[in-house]
Amino acid sequence: MKLGARVFKTGVAIVFSLFIADLLQLPSPVFAGIAAIFAIQPSIYRSYLTVIEQVQSNIIGAAIAVVFALMFGNHFIAVGFAAIVAIMLMLKLKLEKTISLALVTVIAIMEIQSDNFFTYALIRFSTVLVGVISAFIVNLIFIPPKFESKLFNAIHYTQDEIIRWIRIAVRSASEHNSTKQAINQLKDRLARVDQLYSFFKEERGYSKKAIYTKGRKLVVYRELISTSYKSLDVLKKLHLHENEVSELPEHFRMMIKERLDALLAYHEQLHLKFIGKLKPEHIEWKSSEAFIQRQEVMDIFVQQIALTRIEEEFSTYHLLHLLSSILKYEEQLEHMDTLITSYLNYHGEELTVEIEETPY
Repeated sequence: MKLGARVFKTGVAIVFSLFIADLLQLPSPVFAGIAAIFAIQPSIYRSYLTVIEQVQSNIIGAAIAVVFALMFGNHFIAVGFAAIVAIMLMLKLKLEKTISLALVTVIAIMEIQSDNFFTYALIRFSTVLVGVISAFIVNLIFIPPKFESKLFNAIHYTQDEIIRWIRIAVRSASEHNSTKQAINQLKDRLARVDQLYSFFKEERGYSKKAIYTKGRKLVVYRELISTSYKSLDVLKKLHLHENEVSELPEHFRMMIKERLDALLAYHEQLHLKFIGKLKPEHIEWKSSEAFIQRQEVMDIFVQQIALTRIEEEFSTYHLLHLLSSILKYEEQLEHMDTLITSYLNYHGEELTVEIEETPY
């Protein structure tokens, strides 16, 4: 585990909340520190949404705590019932993400044993609120992470790994368990990519032009991610039908290998094209006379089916699944190329990402 920005921000938020609580001479400042932990978020927009929800949960928790304390006292059984009611109400109001903070408020108030109950309850409520607001301020002050750069590099390095495994698998050089493990890891990494995409999508523009550019950029990134999923599907099919692929006639296996090699090189070039590292006219793989067109692939496949009816050398059913995933991957690449070209024509001067030396 590495020390990331969110870990550092959490520590700063705790210190800041405790400092403010002490500055205001609030008793039990520890509750401010606890509240700050729950309020730290990876982006300013999420922090804004969270602080609204947490203020609501703090109010709800305080109200329930006061009612139960007045009706049943501060017995631990009463605290338990108050917590149950708070959870039910929070779920009803669809504030389940802030249940923890509401429970902290309930316990903080109901453990008070004093004649000035309302005064101390208000102080405890304010202490928790100080923690929430302190964390929000820390999120605003700290430079927000560059989610676009993180997103592109996450896509790039994940795709680079997928390409490497496809090249190994199509040559029947991969070890079965190693490939299976790699596929599971790549699924997790793409899930992380989806999360980064959602963070980047939540970032707000401050002008009409910025919002418009961001919208087009989101379309391109969504296509980059979708194409990575298509390439991972090709890897899955190669892994699932590795025995059938190894039994293919030599000429057919070579055709699949050459086609995949061309598509993988095309994919690599598109990443470089998107960040302005490759001349747009350099990508001419479709016009190459040596490259077999899609219709030719299908014609060869039909001919191969006719042969297998006689020779029964391999399963055409499994081959159909593999070829289908390859052709879908190819179509996705072509669509991605179109979107990238369109984006560069209008916003090429606004590119802000670079390939980092180390993965995200």
